[in-house]
Amino acid sequence: MRAVVKNRGGGRASGGTYLKYEILRAFRNRRFFLFSLGFPIILYFAIAGPNRGVNDFAGTGISAPVYYMVGMASFGTIAAMLSTGVRIAGERAAGWNRQLRLTPLSPFVYFRTKVLASYLMAIFTIVLLYASGTSLGVRLPAWQWVHMTLLLLIGLVPFAALGILFGHLLTVDSIAPAMGGTTGLLPLISGTWFPLGHGIVYDIARFLPSYWLVQASHVAMGGGGWTAFGWTVVIVWAVVLAALAARAYRRDTLRV
Repeated sequence: MRAVVKNRGGGRASGGTYLKYEILRAFRNRRFFLFSLGFPIILYFAIAGPNRGVNDFAGTGISAPVYYMVGMASFGTIAAMLSTGVRIAGERAAGWNRQLRLTPLSPFVYFRTKVLASYLMAIFTIVLLYASGTSLGVRLPAWQWVHMTLLLLIGLVPFAALGILFGHLLTVDSIAPAMGGTTGLLPLISGTWFPLGHGIVYDIARFLPSYWLVQASHVAMGGGGWTAFGWTVVIVWAVVLAALAARAYRRDTLRV
């Protein structure tokens, strides 16, 4: 990280150096490999493997390997995006964020780097889950793979903002339980583990961006993916969480 501090010749160079170290730091994180890769892949083969021949899973019209491929990708990528908060909280505790404010690195480049690093982790998770799905017989036209991936990446925007918000609100000690609770509860009520029927859980889940991440699997049916309501939910959560994250950052800046 010292290269970032020493490089006062230009924001682009310092931003590129910071991105390089942020990516290396992210991929050295053991929690990433455990929660974003290890658990989703193990659970995918454990759940979808025995049901690989089910072509209409629980009446959804989607095969079990496709449904759980997207579900586990949602679970893993949410963890990847929220890991941004862990790194930010660690930097705040160590005083590193104060050092960065003395460099040419702008707040925009700082947050862009955090989000890009998390997205690279998320894409890595998606690629491995897709490879796992292919090994269980998932075969989709190229446009469906692309469409599904775009929905997943767009659906992660609120969680990128949530990770930044957690990082500026919580301490190193408190962010781990918050991240664990979020990655545990949201998939449970969003249909990651099983399709949701009609009822109170379904009514709540429809207003959560995590539910629409799982619904990206409907692309495999040849449909359009999300409804207008789904797009609205994702956009509203993204805007609200981004505003809260920006406010938390400004408040944190005033303290130092």
